[in-house]
Amino acid sequence: MTSSTVITNIAALVTNDPSLGDNSPLGLVRDAAVVIEGDRIAWTGESSKAPATDNRVDAAGRAMIPGFVDSHSHLVFAGDRTEEFNARMSGRAYSAGGIRTTVAATRAATDAELEANLTRHLAEALRQGTTTFETKSGYGLTVEDEARALRIAARHTEEVTYLGAHIVAPELADDPAAYVALVTGEMLDACAPHARWIDVFCEKGAFDGDQARAILTAGKARGLHPRIHANQLSYGPGVQLAVELDAASADHCTHLTDADVDALASGRTVATLLPGAEFSTRAQWPDARRLLDAGVTVALSTDCNPGSSYTSSVPFCIALAVRDMGMTPDEAVWSATAGGAAALRRTDIGRIGPGARADLVLLDAPSHVHLAYRPGVPLVAGVWRRGVREV
Repeated sequence: MTSSTVITNIAALVTNDPSLGDNSPLGLVRDAAVVIEGDRIAWTGESSKAPATDNRVDAAGRAMIPGFVDSHSHLVFAGDRTEEFNARMSGRAYSAGGIRTTVAATRAATDAELEANLTRHLAEALRQGTTTFETKSGYGLTVEDEARALRIAARHTEEVTYLGAHIVAPELADDPAAYVALVTGEMLDACAPHARWIDVFCEKGAFDGDQARAILTAGKARGLHPRIHANQLSYGPGVQLAVELDAASADHCTHLTDADVDALASGRTVATLLPGAEFSTRAQWPDARRLLDAGVTVALSTDCNPGSSYTSSVPFCIALAVRDMGMTPDEAVWSATAGGAAALRRTDIGRIGPGARADLVLLDAPSHVHLAYRPGVPLVAGVWRRGVREV
């Protein structure tokens, strides 16, 4: 028989459902309670109206939010790029070519080493409130190395992305057409069974618009849904290609024309912003305010990777988004939870309401605003994932 647990005395509960709380997008409920049955939310409301359950947890006047949904990460890799980061902070600009350093280390690593590194980062992210994550291949760039990265990732998440088109493999650097043929042919055949998504780095130094369209179209034909690294380092065709192909998300969105913003506002594609990358590369910040004011759905994610954004902390990214990207604290928290769910086309996560997966974060603070108000402070006091308290 499934046991039930009620968490009471929650000062402020972020449900992300206006029908359950106030009329704001966060659907705030004051002096709230949540009932968990098995791995699902069974009830939310005021503490005084909470039903009887088998177990009771006192939140002691702290805030509770949905578990963070980190919809963009690169966690199957080996090595690090400390020297590159140190040099860049001393004046060298970031370019897509730095990925080759991680490719060499990843190819040389064993499966056990790659999985150990992945699980270490996942534990790190869980302690900071991340209960759902997407992760990509992209550091193997051979048929076998890409397939094994996806096999490893699939043991830990259902949100697995084939990113054979991260950069052109070093051994085919002089023949990018041959590499695109490999990515859309033999490599796709080996990788498609292990992935839900397909992604491409559409950028100068990586893949142009025509190449990106061919890669994503081939993936769609194999049942993989598109995502795209778009407009990170320069203006380009990535965002409008994402909308054209109904990609779930266009990620980075740093350099946007008015036509790009209009395209995002008119389609279903989520603009996933990755402030850790701008922080770590001293690059131009994405203009979240411009996107939000145009009616674009925005997600916040870490882009955790060893080169351009080596952070697994969604709270840190929330603080950056509020400080440097024009978001309010409410918008940033929504984008890191419900926005991430939208970027994965999920309705069972990123919210706290009946039927949702019981992914919850208890904050050592009376309000979710403290995530931006107290940057760098470890505010996560408890994490439930699928109804089980893990932190």
